[in-house]
Amino acid sequence: MIGVLIEMFSYTFLVRAFTVGLLVSLCASLLGVSLVLKRYSMIGDGLSHVGFGSLAAATAANLAPLAVSIPVVVAAAFLLLRLSENSKIKGDAAIAMISTGALAMGVVVISQTTGMNTDVCNYLFGSILAMTKSDVILSVALSVMVLAMFIVFYNIIFSITFDETFVRSCGINTGFNNMVIALLTAVTIVLGMRMMGALLISSLIIFPALTSMRLCKRFKTVTLCSAAVSVVCYFLGLVISYVRNIPTGASVVILNIFTFILFSGIRFLVVRAKRGRKALRQAG
Repeated sequence: MIGVLIEMFSYTFLVRAFTVGLLVSLCASLLGVSLVLKRYSMIGDGLSHVGFGSLAAATAANLAPLAVSIPVVVAAAFLLLRLSENSKIKGDAAIAMISTGALAMGVVVISQTTGMNTDVCNYLFGSILAMTKSDVILSVALSVMVLAMFIVFYNIIFSITFDETFVRSCGINTGFNNMVIALLTAVTIVLGMRMMGALLISSLIIFPALTSMRLCKRFKTVTLCSAAVSVVCYFLGLVISYVRNIPTGASVVILNIFTFILFSGIRFLVVRAKRGRKALRQAG
């Protein structure tokens, strides 16, 4: 195992993928807990499709993909938030409308410029070879910013996740704080798309949160467990991807599914054991 790791990290592109992927996985898992509890987890899927369209447009115009995609996806996140709060087009409908429109625009742009080639697969399913040195520097800087802002706004995020109405009644600007969550989510989605792809990046938001909720009950413990699950699954997924020569994004998602099933099985055994002990006490 150690020999495999030494061999892996002798490649610069794998070091880049490991560094950025670990930070993005951590950011996505932390934000994912709040998004899942607020029943807004599919925002990741919607924003990833917007990211696909902006990446396609940036490539066609020979512009830096991340520099174009980040402001576009952030704007889309704010638009989704406003639509959900202040119009008749609510939540999932707004996400579906914007995501499918952006995906269609991205396909049209690619088909009319570079053609439907392997670049499309890289956008949709990710590629660890796509990370350049400048992408890594920008990704690390933005990931650190996301983590720092999450820590600073942790108490507010906790409050609006469980009782937004109460928080609003206390005079706190929940609209601003929701925009902060949307901003952090949008940045995380764009950073992760290069490796996970538009179709798989939302798994980094959904699976770790759902997995940790199988065993943990408190918000803090769920958040910490989600972060640990996400980081471990990404690391093992990257190793398996290298050893077995399979796409990294798919490997990470499959490991997340396996971990969810494992945690569900442990929960079943724990609940069954508690019921057994309760039945014995009642019988005694």
